[in-house]
Amino acid sequence: MLLWIGFVLCTSLIVYSGSKLSKYGDIIAEKTGLSRTWIGLILIASVTSLPELVTGISSVTYTDAPDIAVGDILGSCVFNMLILAILDAVYRPMPISAKAHEGHILSAGFGLLLIAMVTMSLFLGASLDPIGWIGPYTLLIIVIYFTAMRSVFYYEKRKIAAFMKETAERVPRYEDITTRIAIIHYTINAAAVIVAAVFLPEIGKGIAETTGLGQTFVGNIFIALSTSLPEVVVSMAAVRIDAVDMAIGNLFGSNIFNIFILAIDDIFLTKGPILTYADTGHMISALSAITMTTIAIIGLTYRSTRKPLFIAWDSLGILLVYIINLMLLYASI
Repeated sequence: MLLWIGFVLCTSLIVYSGSKLSKYGDIIAEKTGLSRTWIGLILIASVTSLPELVTGISSVTYTDAPDIAVGDILGSCVFNMLILAILDAVYRPMPISAKAHEGHILSAGFGLLLIAMVTMSLFLGASLDPIGWIGPYTLLIIVIYFTAMRSVFYYEKRKIAAFMKETAERVPRYEDITTRIAIIHYTINAAAVIVAAVFLPEIGKGIAETTGLGQTFVGNIFIALSTSLPEVVVSMAAVRIDAVDMAIGNLFGSNIFNIFILAIDDIFLTKGPILTYADTGHMISALSAITMTTIAIIGLTYRSTRKPLFIAWDSLGILLVYIINLMLLYASI
């Protein structure tokens, strides 16, 4: 019972602080003149992924639970794509993919590449020769991550004229809040998210042991759900203020940053490559994330202008893949 109480308390703190990040991210976007796509991809995504970062490092250094770390990362990637389908369901005017900026396809593609690399590394396992104590995939992940950030930056730079026009036409909504105040509040709420995330690995490990569900299932479902709550709250809040690009940029950016976190976790796990100690069952979530991201890219490319149901067909496909993912994970226990 105490474990579940701790889980609920940590989750509640993440929800409360995460709800503030969208507002202050929007303020920073307005004050600095940066696009909402860029703010979502870099500033929002990195902060909402802080629980995965802290949880992963804590899992491999203090609790010796690499399965929790890997499951959290891949489960969060899956859950982020589910959030995209949820956003489409609550966004009434049109399919959310039709409203989104086409530049999200670029970040989605990089996320797809990184997750596919992790999947192959999980499949090869111990047959991969380590570089020191880390896996060779870690160096590739780091290189691709910074290449992705550079590529998206220059893509956005080419669109700067449109962003400047958008900023100029938008009526300022936060004239009474200074940039300094926005950054301070943003930092405080980010710190609160980190504090809550510190306790999640030990709680998750305890739940896995007491329920008999196993670290792979708990990491992919319970811990991934909890550490993904900032993405849920921030993205929903962004859609409510019609900052669709910030919401979607946050989700695709979080997936890219999540795989980068996996590389950081590998560096902190000094006993060997992290994927060598990970259960092969994680490939279920990895392949689900790949499939869901591919469907999202199809939706962003096709850009349907109406919903045949309460959600678009691409979002319905994402939802079905998530359900199948849950069933396969439970069956693998």
